[in-house]
Amino acid sequence: MFERGLQQIFERLVASIERDSLVQKTTNSLRELLGVDRVVLYYFYREWAGRVTFEALSDSQFSIFGSAGPDECFNSEYAALYEAGRFRAIPDIEAEPINDCHRDFLRGLGVRANLAVPVLNQKRLWGLLIAHHCQDTHFWSQSDIEAMQKAAETLAMAPAIRHS
Repeated sequence: MFERGLQQIFERLVASIERDSLVQKTTNSLRELLGVDRVVLYYFYREWAGRVTFEALSDSQFSIFGSAGPDECFNSEYAALYEAGRFRAIPDIEAEPINDCHRDFLRGLGVRANLAVPVLNQKRLWGLLIAHHCQDTHFWSQSDIEAMQKAAETLAMAPAIRHS
């Protein structure tokens, strides 16, 4: 009985390490491919409450690791849009017609351009894969969007994420 319990702990640990490695490699690759300041994974630990659990940075000054989102801005209406496959590409938060709460939140993180795609676990919103450019505006090409979507799909298919 003790050995079986120990084996289960070991298996969960291995799965966690594999998941963490995959997410970090994915965010690092995307940051370089997109040429942006920051790519993060925002994980929902309970319904529409989450935090940044991984990040890839062009410079440590752009770190927002552990940041939580604006719970009052992100609600079930927005979640439903992302669960339906919505992505959001904002080349300039100052020119985009977005909710003031969202704009203020992004400003507080030092964001100037934002690209967010859902990570769907069995059609449930598990997290958001988000690219930020902080130093200037950034035009998001169709290939940028497709790269982020493909990465989010790859993450969602990983056994450690699929079974979480």
